[in-house]
Amino acid sequence: MSKLKINIILFGIGNIGSTLINQIIESQEFFLESKNVDFHFPIITNSTVAFFEKEGVGYAWETNFLELAVPFKVQDIIEFAKENEFENLIAVDATASDELIHHYNTLIENGFNIVAVNKKANTLPIDLYKEIRSNLKKYDKEFLYETSVDTGFPVLQTLRDLYYSGEKITKIRGVFSDNLSYVFNRFANEETSFSSLLKDASLLGLMRSTFKEDLSGNDTARKLLILTREIGKDFELSDIKINSLIQEQHLEPNGILNKEAIDRFFKIAKITQADNHVLRYVGEFDVQKNTLEVKLVSEPVSSAIGQLKGSDTIFEIYTQSYADVPIAIQSASACKQAISRGIITDILKVAEKIKNKEAVWL
Repeated sequence: MSKLKINIILFGIGNIGSTLINQIIESQEFFLESKNVDFHFPIITNSTVAFFEKEGVGYAWETNFLELAVPFKVQDIIEFAKENEFENLIAVDATASDELIHHYNTLIENGFNIVAVNKKANTLPIDLYKEIRSNLKKYDKEFLYETSVDTGFPVLQTLRDLYYSGEKITKIRGVFSDNLSYVFNRFANEETSFSSLLKDASLLGLMRSTFKEDLSGNDTARKLLILTREIGKDFELSDIKINSLIQEQHLEPNGILNKEAIDRFFKIAKITQADNHVLRYVGEFDVQKNTLEVKLVSEPVSSAIGQLKGSDTIFEIYTQSYADVPIAIQSASACKQAISRGIITDILKVAEKIKNKEAVWL
């Protein structure tokens, strides 16, 4: 059987994107031997420039990118792919871009499958969300995004499998932010101020550009919205009640955190809990009540959520069959290596579907 050549068009060469290139290049022989798949990166981009190499980038890709990348538009990428008759195209969105997601339909219409870390396409207004899915069906393309909610553990796949088997899902609940998991796990076990833990998390690189998104609850809310839409619910982001960790009284007039105010608030929240309880920041969809909420809760230390360590996240899926015992998927901190491997898992799934489609026509 001839090998299947997959052309990956990579949007975003930051921590995750660059790790993805290096992991695939280093594992190229393994993929050929185990999957009979030959991966190429004919185009790689950052937010402003792109490097075009029809034979695919190699180990010197960083140097080549710095020296040869040129300004681009998405249409330039589409035209380059057509001119070189690239087949089996997968656009990988390793960005957090608000702009790129609005080009998904154009990419799909021009023969691209999509694999995304970027969660924003799946939190668009529901009519745009459905338009993407309509185009996927029309043009027979795939769109996978497991790493948009977790490092690559099969949270979304598990949810889909349950839903399409006819299982009645009654609740989805969990700690979805590794950043905030780290902060609250330490806060539960140490006699230290909340503001100092935020500083430590920032120094470790955990909070990076997502600092405000995590503390505001927006990141958890987006993940919760993605989960609910996977089981056929047409919710909007505005339907979620988001209880931000940072309230107006925690800020100075210039928008800077007031350490004394925030430390006082969380100290009171901690010491007024019932015995053997810890604070956790959760996202929750109660199907029976039809409510979605992101909130700070006091959780028994005996519960799975209460027992989280380090930067672990957890997704709990409650079903009719298992009643009060949830299906729990727990994973460690979302490091760039783990996220990249999760992307590769999605890429391989798309490659397998391409193989199956080709086999039908043989």
